[in-house]
Amino acid sequence: MQATFLHASIVEDNATIRENLVATLEELTAVKVVDMSSTEAQALVWLTDHSNDWDLLIVDLFLQQGSGMHLVQKLAGRRASQKVVIFSNYVSASVRKRCAQLGVDAVFDKSTEIDALVDYCARQCFLKASAVNGRPVA
Repeated sequence: MQATFLHASIVEDNATIRENLVATLEELTAVKVVDMSSTEAQALVWLTDHSNDWDLLIVDLFLQQGSGMHLVQKLAGRRASQKVVIFSNYVSASVRKRCAQLGVDAVFDKSTEIDALVDYCARQCFLKASAVNGRPVA
């Protein structure tokens, strides 16, 4: 099976969290981070200019400028294979409901669900590799 990476963009304004997340995902999964942004505007420019260059978008809700929720709303036309994940300290039942309405694929709480995020990313890597290599996925 050839090496297949899941290309990710991370939108997070806290540099420490961003760097730790990149290191964790790249060490434990086949995620390759291809872009990092700290504002809604920066992310939107990159995502628009590189619409076919990402498989996974990990977004914080509160950014240096703008919001993750607004960014997600602007990506309504993304390909079905492109996954959007919210990773925030401010996850509640109402946030999860709103994210579901906007088509977000998964929501994770930074303080309690980092392992679940890593597991989700590993699963997405497996699914992409299986599809690329023509293997059916159970």
